[in-house]
Amino acid sequence: MPTHTPKNIRPFHTVLVANRGEIALRVLRTVRRLGYGTVAVYSEADRDSPHVQAADRAVCIGPAAPAQSYLNIEAILQAAQLAGADAVHPGYGFLSENDAFADAVDTAGLVFIGPSGDSIRAMGNKAGAKRLMQGWGMPCIPGYEGQDQSDEAFVLEAARIGFPIMCKAAAGGGGRGMRRVDTPDALPAALASARSEARTAFGSDELILESALIDPRHVEIQLLADSHGHVVHLGERDCSVQRRHQKLIEEAPSPAVNAELRARMGQVAVDSARAMGYVGAGTMEFLLDAEGQFYFMEMNTRLQVEHAVTEAITGLDLVEWQLRVASGQALPWQQADIQLKGHAIEVRLTAEDVPAGFLPQTGPVLRWRPPTPQSTGHDVRIDSALREGGQVSPHYDSMVAKIVAHGSDREEARRKLLLAVRQCVLLGLPSNQGFLADCLADAVFVQGARVHTGFVAERMGLPPAAPVPSAHTVALAAMAAQVHNLPTTADGHVHAGALGQGQAQGLLQWGEQRWRYRIHTQGMGWQVQCTALGAASSAQADTGTTSLTHVQWQDAARTELALACQGLREQICSARTENGVQIFHAGRAWTFDCPVAHGQAEASAGSGAVLAPLTARVLQVMVSPGQPVQTGERLLVLEAMKMEHTLTAPITGVVRELRVQSGGQALKGTLLLQIEAEAA
Repeated sequence: MPTHTPKNIRPFHTVLVANRGEIALRVLRTVRRLGYGTVAVYSEADRDSPHVQAADRAVCIGPAAPAQSYLNIEAILQAAQLAGADAVHPGYGFLSENDAFADAVDTAGLVFIGPSGDSIRAMGNKAGAKRLMQGWGMPCIPGYEGQDQSDEAFVLEAARIGFPIMCKAAAGGGGRGMRRVDTPDALPAALASARSEARTAFGSDELILESALIDPRHVEIQLLADSHGHVVHLGERDCSVQRRHQKLIEEAPSPAVNAELRARMGQVAVDSARAMGYVGAGTMEFLLDAEGQFYFMEMNTRLQVEHAVTEAITGLDLVEWQLRVASGQALPWQQADIQLKGHAIEVRLTAEDVPAGFLPQTGPVLRWRPPTPQSTGHDVRIDSALREGGQVSPHYDSMVAKIVAHGSDREEARRKLLLAVRQCVLLGLPSNQGFLADCLADAVFVQGARVHTGFVAERMGLPPAAPVPSAHTVALAAMAAQVHNLPTTADGHVHAGALGQGQAQGLLQWGEQRWRYRIHTQGMGWQVQCTALGAASSAQADTGTTSLTHVQWQDAARTELALACQGLREQICSARTENGVQIFHAGRAWTFDCPVAHGQAEASAGSGAVLAPLTARVLQVMVSPGQPVQTGERLLVLEAMKMEHTLTAPITGVVRELRVQSGGQALKGTLLLQIEAEAA
């Protein structure tokens, strides 16, 4: 263990938050509540972001790319000097677990609201952290943490450990640089992929190997430690519902942890934190097997994304206690004073295309209507920096909001959260909102005891299947598309007579499915007939007629449309786009294209066009013009939102056109390369 360097622990008056988005807003909220001055930093892409408006002062620290702004230590320190800040809170992500940043803040004479650089260094490398923890008696997963990083060494060590194994980046976290390997022949490709992603995300391609536990739970212990040697834990969180080794749903306490196990896990976590002289908030992460044995994975030396569920069941504000500890205050409680009340569950709302394999998405935020206390009660919390009319950028993480619910027990918390998620409107780009609702309603999740890290693959499929819009949803989409530009009365009513000749028709397309719709006026109402075409003819939304009355826009901007469907009053949120219409109905968002009947050709089966599935940087090009390729062969690697995405050949043939090169940018939907099919 390195010798601790001096850490500035003293009172301060103004806090700079070295982060962006929802976490910057969340930290600023508590900083302001405690009476401190506030400073925000922002990239050029975030100039109009909510966290900039929320602070007393704000300083631009560089271009959109994180390396030139939010990861630029010198620029952040200069911003603190310019704005008169004498303390820095790193939030989570970016520089929050960067030991050089913590050291630089201390050296500049500022207070770093987090642990010392030495503690971050000790826990920042998984290999070194495991060696330290084993020395302190912490149970660890068998594996390899050696300095020999050659493929030959990993092959030998993997054979010793036994398959399946986990290949992990030694630096960083968040599921990046992590691959499960089930067979020896898959190891070389996994090593190459993990190294590349780790190098991009963390600046280090060092890897470790661990035995892959079968269907474990991911359970973590929240710690608080002051500068007087006192450490307590605040119970555990269960983070087992994950995709791509990244957390989606977190809850506290864990359904799999009883009081005796909580005490054992908490004690080893506290003892280890005390052994390293830890100061601040931190989290010990464990895997828990079916027999109740727990194994150390890593320590996060920062505030966690999921800290809100711990706050809900303890009544404590963790950011407040980060600030108090950083100023030199002692924790006022003994372990027995920490009481857990009720249950809390959190979901991470992310901008991603779930059926496409959780592919991160960027684009405009056309509608953002989170649930309100009036609709869900006061036990639901939403942390977000989204704003209607803004953008989700390709430069930053895909998480756009957190929704947290607290109840007297797990089932009450689950019901409240499910209601809130089903009321959360995000239009403009794909999100996982509907998928989260499906997870919360799943019978295994409801029961709780059998949830493990393979829950998504086991219950939802990989990738999860896309839901099919009902005939009713299609009819409402057709109505929204047609009435958007029709004249209304002063109170927003759209009368059937406004349709002119009394009828309208068009096409709607959702994925590969199409419907022809016809709208007829009938007295004071409307008849919407939808007929499925082609592939949709056998789908759930086949053919039907929907009767509508009392169609009324609820706002001048024409975003909320109320109507009565065969006597049942309901309301949809809608947004017109250049090529179609988006609506929020039946608890989820639906995106429909409105193709011109004869002006939009059907996509030909077996097309060799490879399009960009998201806006991203081209990390690697593996083919050249004239090169033969086989179906499934790797063509390109894209990087966006801190993740790598490999594109493969859709057909066997020859690369005839290549429009991108390594280091370039690719806009979503643009042609990257064209493969010409082999002649029959």
